[in-house]
Amino acid sequence: MAHSPSVFSLGGVEVTALCDAVGPMGDAIRKPMPEMFPGGPFGDDDEWVLHFHCHLIRAAGRTILVDVGLGGPGSPAASWAPAPGRLLAELESVGVAPTDVDTVVITHLHSDHVSGAVADGVPTFPNAAHIVQRAEVDGASNAIRAFLDPIKDWLQIVTGSTQLAPGVSVVHTPGHTPGHQTVEIGSLVISGDVLHHPAQLVDPMIGYLYDHDPVQAAQTRAAVLTRAQTLAPAHLPDPFIPLR
Repeated sequence: MAHSPSVFSLGGVEVTALCDAVGPMGDAIRKPMPEMFPGGPFGDDDEWVLHFHCHLIRAAGRTILVDVGLGGPGSPAASWAPAPGRLLAELESVGVAPTDVDTVVITHLHSDHVSGAVADGVPTFPNAAHIVQRAEVDGASNAIRAFLDPIKDWLQIVTGSTQLAPGVSVVHTPGHTPGHQTVEIGSLVISGDVLHHPAQLVDPMIGYLYDHDPVQAAQTRAAVLTRAQTLAPAHLPDPFIPLR
């Protein structure tokens, strides 16, 4: 269904939310909410429907893409998520070709965030440096390493925070994975998988079954929610959420 992407502007930087796909998940991932979110006020019959957002940043002549989505029907994400994604069509709808993207930020190396980096064995975004945290690369599975081999020469490995453009920074936010990173533009945080369910906005201590380090993930979630005034999440229904 055609729609108009949501746009948020802050300090001369324009952020466009791109909807790659919407769940629900298959039986392999759809589980009772108490199991998926320990400590959360959920019922056994609750259904969890994920949204899959990527984000396009235009700043100071730069074209930056945060996460690259589910990819095609045979991608690593296709075994559990609603692939193929529609990221390329979303980009086309806002006048951006894959060759226009000069930087890709991969928040972390889970398949629903990175599978769109490669198509038919070649880089989808051939003119873009692909920014990944050192801790994330070091902890990557063999399957993801093999999938990403076509873009190994495009990877830009960073450690900690780094500036992408004036007012646009990558920040290391570990917990969900060791090298998870967010993109922060003033008080706007493009949060990746810092959180997965709206209940975690109210109580950041609610855990998530697939967080690598649940304690660190909760601490990171609380810190992000404290410093952000607007959140651009990967998986919540609303692409931009005002926090105060």
